[in-house]
Amino acid sequence: MKPNMYLKIKKKSDCVISLLALALLSPILIIIMLVIKLSSLHAPVFFKQKRVGEDGHLFYMYKFRTMHVDAEAQLNYYLKQNEIEGAMFKLRNDPRVTKFGRILRKTSLDELPQLWNVIKGNMALVGPRPPLPREVAEYTTHDKKRLSIIPGCTGLWQVSGRNELSFQEMVELDLQYIQQVSFKLDAKIIGKTVLVILMPKGAY
Repeated sequence: MKPNMYLKIKKKSDCVISLLALALLSPILIIIMLVIKLSSLHAPVFFKQKRVGEDGHLFYMYKFRTMHVDAEAQLNYYLKQNEIEGAMFKLRNDPRVTKFGRILRKTSLDELPQLWNVIKGNMALVGPRPPLPREVAEYTTHDKKRLSIIPGCTGLWQVSGRNELSFQEMVELDLQYIQQVSFKLDAKIIGKTVLVILMPKGAY
């Protein structure tokens, strides 16, 4: 199938699947929203963050809030404790994460609001994870190749070890996906993503 036809069909099918998923998962979404709100009545349920999408275009990515409300203000203090080399930040025992937030992250349920990003058209179900602008500022020309297609909610990185992988391993997995894009590969990654959610490993 020609790349343009693949991308056109993928965008429409992703939107339909996301709408159905939101409808089917609505009871779980409501429960998560209630728990987050009851844990901190004056804090927002959702967290939106500016990310870099296809060809460097900026957009807001949505997640369930898993951190305390002042987490962003504390980021600079914890950057020096980064546990992953390269243009990405991860901290296994990040004190900014709430108790319920740890559960959401471990199960990847905090990512569910990104289905709305898929419906809006700035994300796909499968593709490279969208990086932060400060991360892209550190990218090499080679690293920027992962921005050549629309980012995804899940991808080879998530089903191949996630936070246990280095930044460069993530980049190579993303470039591998870009070179091999197909509906068969997308279906395989989505299937593995379900298994990762049921048996989480490397998520924190």
